[in-house]
Amino acid sequence: MRENRAKHKLERGEPVVCLSGNNSTDMIDQLGPLGFDAIWLEGEHGPVDYGDIPDLTRACDLWGMTSVVRVNRNNEGIIYRTFDLGAQGIVVPHVNTKAEAQAVVNAAKFHPAGNRGMYTSRQGYGVPDYFDRANDETLVVILIEDIAAVNNLAEILTVDHIDVFFVAPSDLAQSMGYLGGGGHPEVLATIDKALEQIVAAGRTAGTLVTDANVGHYLQIGARFVLTGWAAWVASGGSAFLGKVEEAGGS
Repeated sequence: MRENRAKHKLERGEPVVCLSGNNSTDMIDQLGPLGFDAIWLEGEHGPVDYGDIPDLTRACDLWGMTSVVRVNRNNEGIIYRTFDLGAQGIVVPHVNTKAEAQAVVNAAKFHPAGNRGMYTSRQGYGVPDYFDRANDETLVVILIEDIAAVNNLAEILTVDHIDVFFVAPSDLAQSMGYLGGGGHPEVLATIDKALEQIVAAGRTAGTLVTDANVGHYLQIGARFVLTGWAAWVASGGSAFLGKVEEAGGS
């Protein structure tokens, strides 16, 4: 049975870097040698569907990267079917109450932690004790992305078997009345406070980062950080074209 790299690094207190924007097997193969811990596969806002998950997660398996699929809602069948098709991790959006957090666990974990539908999963083929070991190799991430969730965070943090409490800026900003205002000072302060509360409770915090702020969020205790690679391509591409223009004009 494959080890869940991201999950076990988090258990050791080590930071995990997850890359988003990777919805093809070729792109995952190109990124594989770079050493990132996990790949975020977008099934809420992106094109990833059930038919895509097996091959996308196989590509992650080849490089030892944890496949993490964001689903589009907190639904029992959606969650365990995503695991059945080969995902090593699940991300569930808009988890705003303790009851909703517990519902995620019930769908993602087998007895005694939960009530996940009984199926071996692609990750369990040829593993005779799969059901005994699966809970130890499945990563569960919930999104704290509404002000309601922030207000209920103390209760949400009491739910066990959640690996990452991920504070997401854009929807949080909208729920606070700042449409497109993920960088608003009040939103940033709310994110910091939520992350600090998660860490103080002894749980693992995560958030979206950039080159400019990753150091800040790691310093205040976030251990699961998500970033996209498109900005790196844009920066490198612009720099390269600038060199071409400079050399061509001399």
